[in-house]
Amino acid sequence: MPTVASIAIEGAILQMAKCLNLTFAGLLACLVVGCATQSKPSLVNGRRMQKVRTTAYTHTERGGAHNALGTCLSGRHVMSAASDWSHFPLGTRFRIADTNEEYMVDDYGMALIGTDTIDLYKSSRLDMKRWGVRHVDIDILQWGSEEQSLKVLAPRCKNHCVRQMVASLHQKKTQQKKELIAGLDPKKPQQKKKT
Repeated sequence: MPTVASIAIEGAILQMAKCLNLTFAGLLACLVVGCATQSKPSLVNGRRMQKVRTTAYTHTERGGAHNALGTCLSGRHVMSAASDWSHFPLGTRFRIADTNEEYMVDDYGMALIGTDTIDLYKSSRLDMKRWGVRHVDIDILQWGSEEQSLKVLAPRCKNHCVRQMVASLHQKKTQQKKELIAGLDPKKPQQKKKT
């Protein structure tokens, strides 16, 4: 016949096993939920843009071997790209879906102003010509900074095309502020959340 002490010990062991099982189940649930809510590291913004018009350029053209930041154009792991910074801001990082090539916007081009075209840096004139004009799907890995774009562009406003980009960036900022204020307006009826 078991003693009172041994029954208490057995009860404590069973209780501890249940607690461990619940703790383990809780940790496992947190892990599963954490993994499910995290975006893939390769798709930070998780946004695919389809049929983006792309062209190509190289260092032997008018702009030379340096990007808009004054550093060398990159043809390595993450390659340089040029755009209208009011459409794809400085620092926008993306991958071309078909080729897995990764690019970062660190340059702009006068012919790109007012367009959604991205100019891809190629290390040779032959590669540039081979690329030509293509409409490709791109995965946005990181959206660039409009503030950084403005910092770089502001001292260059003597150039007409740069002024156009700056004006477009300021217009976007103003529109975003208006939308934010409209969203905070207490007079505006709030949509009820579905539960």
